[in-house]
Amino acid sequence: MDEVRNPFAPSAGSQPPELAGRDAVINSAEIAIQRILAGRHDRSQILLGLRGTGKTVLLNRIEDIALKHNHLTSFIEAPEDRNLPELLYPKIHQILRKLSLIDSAKAKAHSAMRSLRSFASVFKLTVGDVSISVDPQIGSADSGILEYDLIDLFLAVGEAAQTTGRAWTLLIDEVQYLSKNELSALIVAIHRMNQKKLPVLFFGAGLPQIAALSGEAKSYAERLFLFPQIGALDEKSASNAIRVPIEEEGESIDEEAVASIVKVTEGYPYFLQEWGFQVWNNADMSPLTSKDVEIASKFALKRLDEGFFRVRYDRLTPKEREYVLAMAKLGAGPYRSSDIADELGETVNKLGPRRAKIIHKGMIYSPEHGDMDFTVPMFANYLQRRFL
Repeated sequence: MDEVRNPFAPSAGSQPPELAGRDAVINSAEIAIQRILAGRHDRSQILLGLRGTGKTVLLNRIEDIALKHNHLTSFIEAPEDRNLPELLYPKIHQILRKLSLIDSAKAKAHSAMRSLRSFASVFKLTVGDVSISVDPQIGSADSGILEYDLIDLFLAVGEAAQTTGRAWTLLIDEVQYLSKNELSALIVAIHRMNQKKLPVLFFGAGLPQIAALSGEAKSYAERLFLFPQIGALDEKSASNAIRVPIEEEGESIDEEAVASIVKVTEGYPYFLQEWGFQVWNNADMSPLTSKDVEIASKFALKRLDEGFFRVRYDRLTPKEREYVLAMAKLGAGPYRSSDIADELGETVNKLGPRRAKIIHKGMIYSPEHGDMDFTVPMFANYLQRRFL
């Protein structure tokens, strides 16, 4: 098969050729985007799911929809080692520069820029060559308390956008890396935007624990946000994610081969892309068959083991690796914390700090009280295959 024509895209955040099974999430986001622009209330959203479920892809699609509907957008990926003010500063500066070019927004944008200057000063922000040549706005976004200052800043941006008939959509990927204080401040700021009926909307994406963390940060978070669950695709959607791109290239794949791919990938979007990619490249001709899937599986697993899985394992310390290997020894998850402790010959309480560090790195999470599981689908299989 011609590798140049391969329609599959197994890469982090890359748009797949067929975004199957996500219509409800996309439609809900588009309705919210249009309602906010029309001055009506709607809820911001945080997409929740394991690694490889396509949350980043959906966030990118939502940004495209927002742009189509005349929103200004800011897309941020939250890393572990940078704080929220540092991430927001250049993005908001960019939005205000765009607004300052519109006559009806010049005054509001100038005032917002002064608030941003205050915000930058109080949080000691210097990001690249971003500089603001206006005086600070005394008494606006300058308390040094993030929860208060973020409200002032969002109000200023929202009012400037409102004068132009536009809206601002903020999108943050990897929300779980925000601190509790930062998440709380973000929730309060969005809540205030709703109360003031300003055209500001937030879409986030993160690991499953975000819903609980949001509730801990602010009790009204569950009423303020929607938390769509982004999981594995159902059988029909997973089959379409494989079949449709192949048929759009004028080729075909038999039903048995499709079923084999759906079964081995468990319907997870990233893995579907990887298997589709390898089956196409390793097949001699169309139609693709289950024999092609069998050959391709070896290449797919090798590439996942050396990339997708390995980079996550390498981020763990030796003691943290002991913990996840103990989980894998117990078989398939979820795993009782007490069983993991027994496997390691330690007490649950003594393992608490180690467990917390692995959770912070986004490798494991607690689906239920007292349980742990991997945030990476099929990671236990990888550990069993490579190390046990």
